[in-house]
Amino acid sequence: MGETDRHPLVDRFSIALGTGLGIGFASFAPGTFGSLLGPPLVWGVLQAGLPTLAVLSIAVVFIAIGIPVCTAASAALGTHDPGQVVYDEIAAFWIVFLPHILLGRPIGWLAAIAGFAFFRVFDIAKPWPVNRLEKLPDGLGIMTDDLAAGLYAAAGLFILEEAIARYL
Repeated sequence: MGETDRHPLVDRFSIALGTGLGIGFASFAPGTFGSLLGPPLVWGVLQAGLPTLAVLSIAVVFIAIGIPVCTAASAALGTHDPGQVVYDEIAAFWIVFLPHILLGRPIGWLAAIAGFAFFRVFDIAKPWPVNRLEKLPDGLGIMTDDLAAGLYAAAGLFILEEAIARYL
């Protein structure tokens, strides 16, 4: 889509979603502030008491629409993977808490804090292959590096929780 093909209403909607309803415009650490929305979002959906398949369906839809949302928001903001686009950080928490969803475990405060911390470490450090995935084009690259960081965070959180359950 060229600059002349842009539609202002679509741009505004994409920016609103892509920036986590504006939280991505925080003056510092927008990715961290955006990440703060992920745990309560997943926790809230789990509190609805939906069947696991319904929760997984919501997660898949939320993640899948992230690719076009991030593509459109970054185009509207005029750069690839702008810091203001935090939808990817928010969506990654469906992956961070995937073991909780699949095992029917509640997300308590400690799990939410640990999951958040693990995710931020892996999102910032970008270990292999996270650092490679961000080079994919458009919203695919914007989303997949955070989803991969979410996988690392999910593994770290799961190992931590299992160790605590076993040894405490």
